[in-house]
Amino acid sequence: MPRGQRKYSEEFKNTIVELYNSGKNLSELSSKYGISNSTISSWLKKAKPIEVIFILQ
Repeated sequence: MPRGQRKYSEEFKNTIVELYNSGKNLSELSSKYGISNSTISSWLKKAKPIEVIFILQ
């Protein structure tokens, strides 16, 4: 694993996505949790299809 790369649990990723969806902005989350904007953005992109399915149910 490259130096500096961290593994985050699915639960943590979902928490960050939920915080973003509740109105927190990307920069705020990045600063508070020490995660790059690009990492959070990738989690958001991956989460969108799941959210759409959930809404349709």
